[in-house]
Amino acid sequence: MALALATIGARSRTVVDAQEGGLDVVKVRKSFYMIAGAGGNIGVQVGSDGIVLVNAGTAQATDQVLVALKKLTDLPIRYIINADAGRDFVGGNEKLAKAGFTIFTNALGNTGFVGAMTNGGAAAILAHESVLDRMTKDGFSAAAAPTEAFYARRKALRMNDEGIEVLYQPSAHSNADSFVLFRGSDVVVTGDVMDTRRFPVIDVAGGGSIQGEIEALNKLIELTIAPTPFIYKDVGTYVVPGHGRLSEQQEVVEYRDMVVIVRDNVADLLAQKKTLEQIKAARPALPYETRYGSKTGTWTTDMFIEAIYKSLTSAK
Repeated sequence: MALALATIGARSRTVVDAQEGGLDVVKVRKSFYMIAGAGGNIGVQVGSDGIVLVNAGTAQATDQVLVALKKLTDLPIRYIINADAGRDFVGGNEKLAKAGFTIFTNALGNTGFVGAMTNGGAAAILAHESVLDRMTKDGFSAAAAPTEAFYARRKALRMNDEGIEVLYQPSAHSNADSFVLFRGSDVVVTGDVMDTRRFPVIDVAGGGSIQGEIEALNKLIELTIAPTPFIYKDVGTYVVPGHGRLSEQQEVVEYRDMVVIVRDNVADLLAQKKTLEQIKAARPALPYETRYGSKTGTWTTDMFIEAIYKSLTSAK
């Protein structure tokens, strides 16, 4: 019963705005929202300091995102934090940053001499250096790239009277993944380490690995808190996944368990000296294919199995 109530709670947040273009704005907490439908999910913290975004969606969706933000507050975007280097997470960086305003101003309220180091007074873009590296390789403009890149495993800041931690997750979905924890709101925003619509994309060529994916999901579980003992009051920590519905701890546990079971099934077949084609034919993800699998599209079940196979064989 407790698990059912938690799941229901996570899925019943209020949609405060549903746009014709396909964007949904979901109120997660008093001052925290999720924008879905703009590419990757976008986390939105709103407060007296302005807006903090986690992820920026696609370049094509930025006008719709700006309209949605305007309905929430007249205050400017101050920070964009990139939790993933995929185009559906960073594509909107440049336009959203330019629509915002830097926190670095002089006594007159303008950018003065700091304009040159803030993309002309635009909002800051914060990310792990791996995101900057990936965006540089992918040909993004300087105006879209992070203006604040960190190299440690953790970066902390405080905005809108709330502590925010950006936690790098190496070699997970790719080599450019982070989680963003909002301490007061009790919300964690991810990139495609978690995608509730499908099996996780393991970008082996981009530095991802099945073991790193599992370790990242374990960390995500560690960052969340279940709603015990008062299970009727709340669902505990909310998780805004890279794609898909708003989630809570139990759903992250189920997703992690699925990944581990499929990984173990592939490992068992590898131990039997099965080839990749034989492993695919054995359908090691069969119990989860209905929920997460696909035979067509940009990420199929076979692609997931092949990524696990490559990850396990390259680790030997």
